[in-house]
Amino acid sequence: MDTLRKDDIVIMIRAVRSTMEEQRDHLLELDAAMGDGDLGLTMVKAFVAADEFAASSDLTDLGKLLMQIGMTMARVAPSTMGTLVATGFMRGGKALAGKESIDGADLAAFLRAFADGIKERGKTEVGNKTILDVMHPAATAAEQAAAGLASPAGVLGAASGAAQVGWEEAKGMQAQHGRQAYYREQSIGKADPGATAGLFIIQAMLRAVQSGE
Repeated sequence: MDTLRKDDIVIMIRAVRSTMEEQRDHLLELDAAMGDGDLGLTMVKAFVAADEFAASSDLTDLGKLLMQIGMTMARVAPSTMGTLVATGFMRGGKALAGKESIDGADLAAFLRAFADGIKERGKTEVGNKTILDVMHPAATAAEQAAAGLASPAGVLGAASGAAQVGWEEAKGMQAQHGRQAYYREQSIGKADPGATAGLFIIQAMLRAVQSGE
């Protein structure tokens, strides 16, 4: 599959929804250890709403569709992580404005804008043990794959591999934001809930694209 269209985006969002529903309890458990304990519920709420909107929307402009998905998520899940993920979709959608089909390079541009949006909105940097530690390397790997003319599946495959490495590296970091930061050294060695959610997003997107090939 060289390009993705509206139906493919709908399938992708549904795949993320299914993953978040399956992983809800795992995310709740991770977040309860040193956070608010509600991340699993937040991600399910956000992606159920995103899925319902995407499936019912008649938008064919994928940039507008993704921006509206982000706005929907921001409205129904206004927590910190809900806002960050929603911002990622809104910024990513803006990068694809006017496109009714997207190729590997467009998908890489979406992921870069997604990561940059999280960085700016969250006022954070790589190395602070957040979702950015997954999304930034994923975007970088996606850009490198796209430069080699990789397909959407190839771009997402590269992004998923880098996201997994970023997730592993984030475990060894000390948290700098939110309630986890209160635990200082105790946060080292533990999986970051936000980074885990980010990894699940990338992995679900990859599975959705692979299923359509």
